[in-house]
Amino acid sequence: MTAPARILLADDHALVRHGVRLILDNEPDLTVVAEADDGAEAVAQARSTDIDLAILDIAMPRQTGLQAARELSRLRPELHILILTMYDNEQYFFEALKAGASGYVLKSVADRDLVAACRAAIRDEPFIYPGAETTLIRKYLDRAQQGDALPAKPITEREEEILKLVAEGHTSKEIGDILFISAKTVERHRANLLQKLGLRDRLELTRYAIRVGLIEP
Repeated sequence: MTAPARILLADDHALVRHGVRLILDNEPDLTVVAEADDGAEAVAQARSTDIDLAILDIAMPRQTGLQAARELSRLRPELHILILTMYDNEQYFFEALKAGASGYVLKSVADRDLVAACRAAIRDEPFIYPGAETTLIRKYLDRAQQGDALPAKPITEREEEILKLVAEGHTSKEIGDILFISAKTVERHRANLLQKLGLRDRLELTRYAIRVGLIEP
């Protein structure tokens, strides 16, 4: 018999992890061997644990699932990645694919779709939650016919990291320590964020971070 696929499960809600783990461990070909409650811990676990698949929630502290997926794709290109999310959002779907994920699963239907998504990922096949296929493909084809580009992200990856940490309440010095850059560099990035996004202060940055799913309300 083939050994079951070894899975890392990352979500900052213990109850969600417990529920998802029950679904996966009930399958003979899947087993959860590691858990993490934020994106940074997920990356650390993936460095030290023998896993085949990482399932990452989008909105987690320290690092989002998308940020963790980008890092894991660079560190372990052979690792399969799924994004688990409450956000039925076209932008996140394309960002997940660009970050290296092979599938995007909604928490609201995880009991129905997650096992199939895991098996597809292990086979190196993409997984799109069924309700999104028609809409996403139609929008993509419409853009292609009109000569439009795919939706662009307004900020860089580094700015996204800083935005998330600002919204979580960290000071410039703390953010600098976390990202190994100077507080002055953090301040420059924050000023750029305010200008790019047309926002005025930390409160508006926090509201924006919630709206785009970098942190939860």
